[in-house]
Amino acid sequence: MNRIDRISAILIQLQSRRVVKAQDIADRFQISLRTVYRDIRTLEQGGIPLIGEAGVGYSLVDGFRLPPVMFTPEEAIAFLTAEKLVAKLTDGPNSRNYSSAMYKIRAVLNLSEKELLESIDDRIEVFRRPGDAPIQPDLHLLQPILKSVDQAKVIQIKYHSNYKQESTERLVEPLGIFFTDNYWHLIGWCRMRNDYRDFRLDRILSIQETDTPFEKSHPGLKEYLQSRKSEESKNLELIVISLPKSKGYWLDHQKYYYGFVSQRPIDEQLEMTFLCSSPENFARWFMMFGGSATIIESEILKNHVRQMIGAISKSL
Repeated sequence: MNRIDRISAILIQLQSRRVVKAQDIADRFQISLRTVYRDIRTLEQGGIPLIGEAGVGYSLVDGFRLPPVMFTPEEAIAFLTAEKLVAKLTDGPNSRNYSSAMYKIRAVLNLSEKELLESIDDRIEVFRRPGDAPIQPDLHLLQPILKSVDQAKVIQIKYHSNYKQESTERLVEPLGIFFTDNYWHLIGWCRMRNDYRDFRLDRILSIQETDTPFEKSHPGLKEYLQSRKSEESKNLELIVISLPKSKGYWLDHQKYYYGFVSQRPIDEQLEMTFLCSSPENFARWFMMFGGSATIIESEILKNHVRQMIGAISKSL
């Protein structure tokens, strides 16, 4: 990217947020802070009204607006692709809001970009496999959760626990949401449990906004997830199993959910190594292989499997 394009992109970035840190600009364009300061001075010399505050960042003077931005064909295609994904990966309100935003984006495209999107609109499709759970039930969840995060207000949810097969009312102070393994998750401080909890959104039966402010000061979502990952990594169990190649290769992505590290073929078997944070959950997964799999290493896993087999035997 040449300097003129970079300075134009910095200007758009400044308009997109209330305050932008110099380090954020440096990280985005992979330039030094000195170069950022030089580009900011160029914008100021060009008549762009900027406010710079040490230790905070840069912002545009309130009321200053740029004319509609122009998009490249590649950016226009990226928007269209994102629209298709949002329609499948979020709830109804979010999908409708994104579609509304896309109309506004299309309105500022030039004629050639509009024709491009019209020609490829029906050439992009997103499908879910038959039997897959809906990515997000139509319960209008995402908007109130994110509004709660922004305003630091408690939400009241009715949550169904699959493990206990019961539903409970919870008061939650949300940190944020994330998407993994085909499901949206809410991380929040649960006042009933007095601890942080992971709530799967498809198990939230109802949600209600409140005017009750947060009682605690919480870390950001990324910070929390990183600390949780770091904590889990301290208690990982080394597990080594062996199973027929025909079953091992069939696992594909599934193995990564259980801490897959590596595998090596030995004759007609696959020896697979895992670092797992929950041997009990791994045991449930291991039981799917019946008598075709062997535990090579992990006494903890063996004990869990023995307990499960014993419980099954008693129920027969």
